[in-house]
Parts: sequence; structure tokens; C-alpha cells
Amino acid sequence: MEKNKNEGYKELDEDTLFIVSQTFKALSDPTRLRILYLLFQKEYSVNQIADTLKLKQSNVSHQLRYLKGLRLVKFRREGTTIYYSHDDEHVMKMLDQTIHHALHQ
Repeated sequence: MEKNKNEGYKELDEDTLFIVSQTFKALSDPTRLRILYLLFQKEYSVNQIADTLKLKQSNVSHQLRYLKGLRLVKFRREGTTIYYSHDDEHVMKMLDQTIHHALHQ
């Protein structure tokens, strides 16, 4: 008797599908990629990110809010300054591997 090829297949639930699709949506934006790649190096404040990437501070803040909502970045407060860093090692490894893939084409 032949085994069913789909045996053991488990459908993804709606919540998982939504989170995965939103993560890929976040990674499809060049500005968010630049910010995440920078935060992969070390933590930065909003102003440091804006200065380093030559972006408007308001744009950086908007993108960080979006990334924070997806739990891709986290922050810590030191006095009046907020420092951001990446918050998901899995996504950062995927980003790093994708960058290496793109560089070796």
C-alpha cells in the first residue's frame, strides 16, 4: 500500500500566516532593511540612525514603531535617550543569509 504524500502535513493557522506575511512585508522595504541591518551591528538612538543613514528623524521613528510592533526591534531608555536594537535573532539570521546570498550572485 502506497503512503499518502501529504501525511504529516500540518496547515498553518491564520495567526501564524499573518505574522509571517507581515514580517516579510517589513523586510521588503529598503528603509526598514537599512535600519535593521544597522541595528544588527549595535544599538543606536533614533538620531544616530537618522544621521548614519541620512534619513529624517520622523521617518526613522515611524519605521521603528512599525518594526517594534512586529517585535523585530526593542528599545531601552538611558536618561532621556532611547536606544534601539534588533529583537529577533531568527529574522536577523535570515536577513544576514539573504544579504550574503545577494552578494554572491
